[in-house]
Amino acid sequence: MQPTTTPVRRRRGERIMKAVHRDPGAAPRPTRTEALPATATVGLATALALAGADGTRPDALGWTLLLAAHIPLVRRRRSPVAVLFAVGACVVPYHVLGNAHAAPVPATMVALYTLAETGPARRTLLTGGIVLGLALLVGALADPGGTGEVLRIFGWVIAVLFCGMSVRYYRQYVAAIVERAERAERTREEEARRRVAEERLRIARDLHDLLAHSITLIGVRTSVAAHVLAADPDRLDRAAVARALDDIAETCRSARGELRTTLEVLRENGVPDGRGPLPGLHGLPDLVESARSAGARAELSVNAGEVPPAVGAAAYRIVQEALTNAVRHGGRTGLAIAVRVDEEQGALRVTVTDDGVGAGAGVMGGGTEGAGPSGFGLTGMRERARSVGGTLRAGPGNGDGEGFEVRAVLPTEGGR
Repeated sequence: MQPTTTPVRRRRGERIMKAVHRDPGAAPRPTRTEALPATATVGLATALALAGADGTRPDALGWTLLLAAHIPLVRRRRSPVAVLFAVGACVVPYHVLGNAHAAPVPATMVALYTLAETGPARRTLLTGGIVLGLALLVGALADPGGTGEVLRIFGWVIAVLFCGMSVRYYRQYVAAIVERAERAERTREEEARRRVAEERLRIARDLHDLLAHSITLIGVRTSVAAHVLAADPDRLDRAAVARALDDIAETCRSARGELRTTLEVLRENGVPDGRGPLPGLHGLPDLVESARSAGARAELSVNAGEVPPAVGAAAYRIVQEALTNAVRHGGRTGLAIAVRVDEEQGALRVTVTDDGVGAGAGVMGGGTEGAGPSGFGLTGMRERARSVGGTLRAGPGNGDGEGFEVRAVLPTEGGR
């Protein structure tokens, strides 16, 4: 039974605390909410009037003034100042007529408390001073020698005003805490959505680079095999066909392994940074060798030590995409490609040049997917560079429009 009753009690406690901290002025039924305490105040005032301990019982006029003083309490939170003076307009003649002085005290205190609870401190102090002045005047008229009673009234008025102001500040404090908590929750949700979007973009770039590179190499090697088969069927170069097919199989195995590594990031939650092993500068020789097997004359020069993993991965992907573009869009047999990686002045400088058709054919500007701006090749390389705070430029390799050059500068300082 305990596991069932505990959540019920917890929910009941939460409802009670919510009702306590909620601003009564924001209640869904304000009239009914204010009518209940007004009715209770009328009952208490009636009991005090019938007791008549500090004065005579009210007569007909006294009862009329006493009950009339409680009617404005129904709108006490919507017009607290007007309600206070309406109550005072009924209470002052009630006291002057010598009726039971304790009877209207609850209504007066409720009006004073509401004024202090709902309004700024300056208004509360100003109105409180006016009420104290009226109390002094009424006390002098009703009982000229009752100095002690006047001081007691002063004490009650100040205590009620202080209590109302304290409750007001407490509710503002609670509202500020709730608002900060909600803002922090929204911030956490936005941060989570941002991280998910960044991770999706990163995985999309990885898959694009991997598949574009592998498919391009497979396409080139397939073309070589098809050319060998169709060039002279009577003198078939079986060794060349076998090499092409072996290269295709090796490219498929390499792509499958890298694809498996990328997809494991989505399945395994035990990787601390959610990324898994990153490629780096150590993988550049394999990329260059793949370009050579596709028929290009590729050369590699690396003059760099250990670099931050993110910078190494960005350099690897930029070289991979640049080689893919060169092999696919170079436009000539025996394409010469030079890959140079140097570390100097706190930055890794990556340069990939070729002597192909260059930008004149319009095929490099859009990336690996084709001629035109619809591809993602150069866009992906620029995003790679920006992800580590670097820059990337791509364009014709020389003044006559021949060849193409990709040049990236990736900062290494502060990333170790």
